[in-house]
Amino acid sequence: MRFLRSLLLFLYLVAYTIPYAIACFIAFPFLRADKRYWMAVGWCRSTLAVLRHLNGIRHRVEGLENLPDGPAVLLSKHQSAWETLALPATMPHPLCFVFKRELLYVPFFGWALGMLKMIHINRKEGKYAFASVVKQGRRRLDEGAWVIMFPEGTRTPVGKQGKYKTGGARFALDTGALVVPIAHNAGHVWPRNSFIKYPGVVTVSIGKPIDPKGLTPDELNTRVETWIEAEMRRIDPGAYSNREADAEARNAPFSQSTR
Repeated sequence: MRFLRSLLLFLYLVAYTIPYAIACFIAFPFLRADKRYWMAVGWCRSTLAVLRHLNGIRHRVEGLENLPDGPAVLLSKHQSAWETLALPATMPHPLCFVFKRELLYVPFFGWALGMLKMIHINRKEGKYAFASVVKQGRRRLDEGAWVIMFPEGTRTPVGKQGKYKTGGARFALDTGALVVPIAHNAGHVWPRNSFIKYPGVVTVSIGKPIDPKGLTPDELNTRVETWIEAEMRRIDPGAYSNREADAEARNAPFSQSTR
């Protein structure tokens, strides 16, 4: 049954995304940038509704009161493709993703993405790539958008922790924007590289904003990592307790010698 429902979701994504993208291509030239964004978010909201009714995937959000009024950089746990749909549909401000430039060439999805005010990074620029990200990001923050990044860079399996990179912290320090850490356990319902989707309730937890003033990139990054990983163990304790117990057992010295 899960396979069938996942197959139906795949067919929905193919059948719905292409005409929706075409509608965006037609409408975008006549819309302001903010209207373009919210039209695109309509696709996210529709897909979340389909996930809820077809695949039994629901979610709850904790800590919405922690969201600031002014410029913000959201640094989120990255377990799934689910959060890339749910966070834009949840947040009160437009979100500006940082993505590699190559995605612009993906048919329909990338073409629509290119018509939105996101931040694209050209890795061929080397050391100048980050300066370009900051320049684009400042403009987006001034326009009222929030910038979102995934410090781990890639999706991590449930119960695991990736290496937190300092790019998001450096960006916040360069722009002066508050940092909002976000934890979630979406990997249970939409695992990395998995065709099968599983029913369940995703918990999204939003932490209190961190002021980057007076901190180094490493200090800010450590604060974000510490909060997110501690929060992950609160909202999803079962995913970590067994792994960490196994790790402790493997690393523990022998208390007795064999006879």
